Amino acid sequence: APFGLNPIRHINGKFIPAPRAIVGGIASGYGTAIYYGAPVMLNTNGTLVAATTAADIIGVFAGCQYIPSNTSLMTPSNVWAASTTYVAGTMVAYVWDDPGIIYEIQSNGSIAATAVGDQADFVNPGAGSASLGTSTAAISSTLAGAGVQAQLRIVGLSNKLNNEWGDSFTIVEAMIARHQYISNKVAV
Repeated sequence: APFGLNPIRHINGKFIPAPRAIVGGIASGYGTAIYYGAPVMLNTNGTLVAATTAADIIGVFAGCQYIPSNTSLMTPSNVWAASTTYVAGTMVAYVWDDPGIIYEIQSNGSIAATAVGDQADFVNPGAGSASLGTSTAAISSTLAGAGVQAQLRIVGLSNKLNNEWGDSFTIVEAMIARHQYISNKVAV
């Protein structure tokens, strides 16, 4: 089953940077759920929102903490529950937003080794498992092709057990190709 984006390393070969804390990172009452490992976009008001297909994204959601309006206890969570309200000034959202992070992501079909350097968009970027709180976003097995821009750039095959190029639901290593912090670059 798709598991969203899982950060595995940085392109420089060093450790994965910690997620960045964004104070006030999700608007109180925001009406869409955001799951751990889901792609997110930076809204014009400076808050995170769930990503949509074919849009530039800021990074990957890594959880949040806040004091709900109906309690006085800080609540850490790996999912933002749709329409939650919180005490003003208590929201902190976490996001992996470094453009150099390489992620694992499962495709919705078969991907061949010739896909390295190509790009593809997300499938179901806002979907998730309510019971686990994790994203079920996947990468499309329909590739953009040379000279075309998509959301993710395929950089390799994940070394997960029993995962090979051409598998029915190939797990690949990918980077954000349409990042809100840097200029877009088309597929090779």
